[in-house]
Amino acid sequence: MAMGKSKGLLIDVTRCIGCRSCAVACAEANHLPQEEASELSATHYTVVKSLNNDQLFVRRMCMHCNKPTCVSACLVGAFTKTDEGPVLYDESKCIGCRYCMQACPFEVPRYEWGSLTPRIQKCRMCYERVVRGEQTACAAACPTGANLFGDRESLIEEGQKRIRENPGQYINDIYGLTEAGGTSVMYLSNVPFEALGLPINLPKEPIPDLSWRVLSQIPKYTVAASVLLFGIRWITARRDDVAKFEAAERRKNEELKQAAYAERQRR
Repeated sequence: MAMGKSKGLLIDVTRCIGCRSCAVACAEANHLPQEEASELSATHYTVVKSLNNDQLFVRRMCMHCNKPTCVSACLVGAFTKTDEGPVLYDESKCIGCRYCMQACPFEVPRYEWGSLTPRIQKCRMCYERVVRGEQTACAAACPTGANLFGDRESLIEEGQKRIRENPGQYINDIYGLTEAGGTSVMYLSNVPFEALGLPINLPKEPIPDLSWRVLSQIPKYTVAASVLLFGIRWITARRDDVAKFEAAERRKNEELKQAAYAERQRR
């Protein structure tokens, strides 16, 4: 596989059988626990969700945005968008502010609440494999071709071809083509994307670019007010969502600790 072009994944929901081979391969490649899960976590970089009484399955993971909001929100440059496509996290730079969690429009980054030295965790799109010219572990393990890896532009062409050649089988759109400025992970589906749990109210332009565009067109004395109205308002709404998620994660960790303690007492 020739390098030099940004890579990506095309996830075809119509071909997913819910076998979880992608999740198993991801866990093995990243040395994570082999546990079944339905929600992303610090130990589950990708999950397969069951919908409509196991009639439909959808995989969730980091979307690896073309212009990631996590990169622009990070105060210390702990996130990087690589030329190859993956968005990477450098734990040595992280100060634990969790602004990336608040900024991500796809609610992907997860925090290691149970660790004394917590880090942010998320999919790395098998960066080391990709730079060696290999496909991601999840795509290599998929038995049905539901996870297709390749050059992003080629994946777009393939998605458009499948839609064109199978009228009525797909929604006439590729999710991730333009959402939030475009993503390296894209979806084909036979049901509306919102039914898959994907956010559909995202701008078509990169979220970081929207803020800069406003700032460049307004007088200096209104900069603070504009940032507040345009940027902070969105971040505040996300902060509320993240706060609820964090509270639930803390409760879950506390329950696990109590259960472990009770088990030790019984022994």
